Amino acid sequence: MYDPVQLRTFLTVAQTLSFTQAAGRLGVRQSTVSQHVRRLEEATGRPLFLRDTHSVELTEDGEALLGFARTILEAHERAAAYFTGTRLRGRLRFGASEDFVVTRLPEILEGFRHEHPEVDLELSVELSGTLHERLDAGRLDLVLAKRRGPGDERGRLVWRDRMVWIGAEGLRVDPDRPVPLIVFPPPGITRARALEVLERDGRGWRIACTSGSLNGLVAAARAGLGVMAHTRGLIPPGLVRVPGLPDLGSVEFALLRGARVSAPAEALATAILSGADRLSRAG
Repeated sequence: MYDPVQLRTFLTVAQTLSFTQAAGRLGVRQSTVSQHVRRLEEATGRPLFLRDTHSVELTEDGEALLGFARTILEAHERAAAYFTGTRLRGRLRFGASEDFVVTRLPEILEGFRHEHPEVDLELSVELSGTLHERLDAGRLDLVLAKRRGPGDERGRLVWRDRMVWIGAEGLRVDPDRPVPLIVFPPPGITRARALEVLERDGRGWRIACTSGSLNGLVAAARAGLGVMAHTRGLIPPGLVRVPGLPDLGSVEFALLRGARVSAPAEALATAILSGADRLSRAG
């Protein structure tokens, strides 16, 4: 009833919330993406996306189809791996940004280890800026991290989201006093965005807490020490959006490959892209 090619297109649109970006990632025309989605909607008898000229959002039925689509595609991939008889081997140095601490990335990595037990997977969890530096230095083979900013189109887009200010419930920022910031140390991309936005808006700021650990930042925010910039879809429990501060814009997460192309890196990239909807929300 459901064509795997159409399901893969559906998942890609759900991850990027853009028919244009989905077409670019899949290497097909935008009209092909629209056709695949339309045929899936005909097969299910339900609208899967709410779309206009400015935005694309999943409907409730679209959200429900995410899990089914992922299960069907994973079954196809397992069957293909079994009957082709390919067994990947080698070392894979993979870096993931701190943002993924609270997502379901471990489930994707567990599935990859199960499918490819002879791959020696080495995981590094760092700030996105640090991961970019290590990839450029040839110390990582594959990286899942924030893009550096507008105009950075390196790698394959995994998903896009808005950035928001968050803090403890009831926290209010006094407009007449410097904004108390909870930030990663340099070269944190989120840190740079927060400072840039406040300075452009003419708002004073002060550093209330610096930590290289997302858990450390969250603990400081829950204690009411200040506000932090964070991805809207991954707001940790106990924290809420804080109003009255300038817009932080959007953020893009991408997969970037190193100079050394390998079959294990390609296989893990495929697994991450297939399961990206599990990364775009808190676990």
